Amino acid sequence: MEKIMVVGSSGSGKSTFSRRLSKTLKIPVYHLDRYFWKPNWQMMDFDEQSKIHWQLIQKNKWIIDGNYSALLDERINAADTIVFIDLPRVVCFYRVFKRYLDNKGKTRIDMREGCNERLTFTFFKYIWRYPIDKKPKVLGKMNMESHHKQIFILNSQKKIRNFLSNC
Repeated sequence: MEKIMVVGSSGSGKSTFSRRLSKTLKIPVYHLDRYFWKPNWQMMDFDEQSKIHWQLIQKNKWIIDGNYSALLDERINAADTIVFIDLPRVVCFYRVFKRYLDNKGKTRIDMREGCNERLTFTFFKYIWRYPIDKKPKVLGKMNMESHHKQIFILNSQKKIRNFLSNC
């Protein structure tokens, strides 16, 4: 495991998992949210995202945390390991709300400076619809790569803890 992509719904724990995995494996972690957002929650245009993404996946070792569907295929192709954190919606909603309360008025360590923690209807809708709109596509792409890559679907805290303990 030297090129690891971590995907899953917002609130599933991708960033925390990635930081812990980074410490264990001594591989740098790159949070796409930190790279793709500009201050005040302004999204970079696709060309900027693509350029940054390409630079990241060219590195010898990495853990890349984030979804960004438009660049998913490139990341899947470059990765040797795919980790999909697949926790229930209720867990994701709880974590996002808790994260908001813990970071209200501040910028999280996995976000671009100037993007203070916030909650929006659009964000809640994304989390609610993730299992319907995003998950099947991600799983389909992962399934197509299952013979060429290590793939892990972690659908419980116990599986997440066991994965991190056994790395």
